[in-house]
Amino acid sequence: MITLPTLHDDDLSRVKVIASDMDCTLLADDGSMPPHMFERIAALDEVGVIFCAASGRPSYTLHDMFEPVLDHAAYLSDNGAAIACRGELIFKDLIDVPTYHELIDFSLADGRGFPTVCGIEACYVERKYRDQWDTTLHKFYKRIEYVDSFDTLTAEVNKYTVFFPNNDGEDIYAETYRDRWGADFTVTNAGKQWIDIMNKHVDKGQGLAHLCEYLGVSMDDALALGDTYNDIPMLKAAGHGYIVANSEDHMQAHANFQAPSNNERGVAQVIDAVLAAHGVTPSWA
Repeated sequence: MITLPTLHDDDLSRVKVIASDMDCTLLADDGSMPPHMFERIAALDEVGVIFCAASGRPSYTLHDMFEPVLDHAAYLSDNGAAIACRGELIFKDLIDVPTYHELIDFSLADGRGFPTVCGIEACYVERKYRDQWDTTLHKFYKRIEYVDSFDTLTAEVNKYTVFFPNNDGEDIYAETYRDRWGADFTVTNAGKQWIDIMNKHVDKGQGLAHLCEYLGVSMDDALALGDTYNDIPMLKAAGHGYIVANSEDHMQAHANFQAPSNNERGVAQVIDAVLAAHGVTPSWA
């Protein structure tokens, strides 16, 4: 049974798009997806609802994670800087080369985190971090190119990210990055270890709007689920905005509804409720 402490969402039969954040929302704390997730995605597609993985992760990582159902799903990667639908890239928004080099120089001078430069084809990281952080980084970036220096990098980049090993990214965001770069870029936290920077008009809310426009779906008929800062634009933009119960308290101001926690598989429970509203009784229920 879905627990909705705020309001009861009784209009799920209208939902045509379900966009879910990944870490701490769809994925449990151990990084696993809910059982039968791919069956749920295929069942949604059969009733005219498309599932969208909406993440700060890059497109190639989401592609690999959802490969069995790519023809039935969409993914919004790099916080909306690239969008694919049914296996086709339908949108990308690039940061120009001189600009991302300015960002790199700033982070290197600051010294409290290290750049993980998110390209369309790979993530670029300085080689000196490989031995200590490769396993951690590969959880998020399935394709990493280690470089001796960023000086000659000219790759297509759609998101600039800084990794903070000491879990102090939220404090450093508020202290330094927000005011320095917020006027010119979308700057957000993705948890305590990451600061993400995209072009000014890029966020998960705009990404969801691009996807809905492509599909011919009203944003009123989109449902979004998330848990943290970079999900806020998507939660506000969707007609049905859900936080999961493990979200920090401040996130309650940004959603209409609450689902069970990620470890209770709250996203899967919401999907099953949407399927039920479309007249489907899941075989796995």
